[in-house]
Amino acid sequence: MTAGYQAWASSAASQQVMRANRSRDTGPELAVRRLLHAAGLRYRVDCRPEASLRRRADVVFRSRRVAVFIDGCYWHACPEHGTVARTNAEYWSAKLARNVERDQETTALLQSAGWRVLRYWEHDDPRAVAASIFAALAER
Repeated sequence: MTAGYQAWASSAASQQVMRANRSRDTGPELAVRRLLHAAGLRYRVDCRPEASLRRRADVVFRSRRVAVFIDGCYWHACPEHGTVARTNAEYWSAKLARNVERDQETTALLQSAGWRVLRYWEHDDPRAVAASIFAALAER
């Protein structure tokens, strides 16, 4: 590897692609948020549900204590669409396994603090996701 590349990047092109991945305001998130907003719901975006927890949810309804995560298929190892890296596979498999572990830990921590945690995949239909969120909010 040429000097200057990050350890995770197998090439300059790979590094550029990875840096272009968004951590917020992804297409699936925006589609769901548009539906929630159109229904008159107000929420926080990309924030910590619990100040003491260094984890951020995609959509947060603080007053109802509902945290919504819309997970990317690659980054969170979707059983349906997740893929295995072709280069630097050892690094990426460990990284993705840690992401999944962190997701489970985050869910458990938030639930123990009284939060309702909703997790969806990026490939889920935005209308179905929004309907599920509406139902969870109605229960709270």
